[in-house]
Amino acid sequence: MRQHRDLHGTSAAATARDLTRHFFDEAWRGGCSVPRETRDTTLLLVSELVTNAVRHTADGCALYLELAADGVDVDVTDYSSAEPRSRTPDLRGGGGGWGWRLVNQLGRDVQIRHRPIGKTIHLRVPLAPSC
Repeated sequence: MRQHRDLHGTSAAATARDLTRHFFDEAWRGGCSVPRETRDTTLLLVSELVTNAVRHTADGCALYLELAADGVDVDVTDYSSAEPRSRTPDLRGGGGGWGWRLVNQLGRDVQIRHRPIGKTIHLRVPLAPSC
């Protein structure tokens, strides 16, 4: 099962979360019940990647989701060649610094794939073997 959508503007992260929820609903209707922890982790990581793509680039991004036998593949493509970087998290809550750490701690097979214009951040969220 696959899903793809181009996203733009301040509502991009909310749209991405809605799209991801719909993706999991469709999987359920197709007979694959994705564990709640996998759904929640995927929603968090999609939200983080799309928020950062829209915040740090001018042309929006594209979200691609694919359900495989052992996980959910997430790709977020944007038009900036700048790589994400780890920053010291702001423990007072005002300056961020948590996103890239979350992506790397919760996602598996995290990769930055450079493209002729921009990059794709790829990750996999592990899935219980019930699908």
